[in-house]
Amino acid sequence: MKRVVDSLLVALVIVACWQCLHWAVGNSSLSSPWSTVQALVQMLGTAAFWDNVGETARALAYALVIALAGGVTLGVLLGVNRLSGVVAEPILLNLYSLPKVTLYPLVLLVFGLGLSAKVAFGVMHGLIPILMFTMNAIREMRPVYLRASKTMRLSFARTIVHVVLPAIFPEVVSGLRLGFSLTLLGVLIGEMFASQRGLGYLLTSAMNLGDIRTIMAVALFLTVFALACNGLLMMADRRLKHR
Repeated sequence: MKRVVDSLLVALVIVACWQCLHWAVGNSSLSSPWSTVQALVQMLGTAAFWDNVGETARALAYALVIALAGGVTLGVLLGVNRLSGVVAEPILLNLYSLPKVTLYPLVLLVFGLGLSAKVAFGVMHGLIPILMFTMNAIREMRPVYLRASKTMRLSFARTIVHVVLPAIFPEVVSGLRLGFSLTLLGVLIGEMFASQRGLGYLLTSAMNLGDIRTIMAVALFLTVFALACNGLLMMADRRLKHR
């Protein structure tokens, strides 16, 4: 109950600051909270908006599945092989620190315009964080688990499936929380650069037209969606760690 009250207080403070900022800069620069909610309700009643939501959701789902599968697989392989993990970690961190927007022309050249480019850009943002969480979780795993698997003469595949993955599953969920947010960001950026559908494209079109209400309405929708998903993943993370 205390957490719910605290969350409501934080939300009220954010709305109050939003309203004060609206009064300070004017309606031409920032729409009010009530005006934004009205614009969002109107958009929710149009088929075109849900078509854009569906396009973004489809790209996000594909990108998240690929980032999760690739991140966990590579993280397990690098985590089990300590030497490979030590060598790969600084390389991966340096790669991830590169501004990914600069790589977008290369992504377009390889994947072309459309869904594949957006998925690729989302995977670029989400894969490495999930990989790093998985690899570090295996490093911190109690060595007795691997010794027990050797004692029982389990194969490498059975060790991964029956010993390693159950042991690191809470950390994988924690990595998924971060990977989800970054993958969503990557997909939206991809839609803003080269797409004719999706919420990112809708934002870019509104920016070109100077439509502040639409920009704020789409931003509010994305914020609520991201917070809801993050809250569900956080609840799952807490339950897993408690167990």
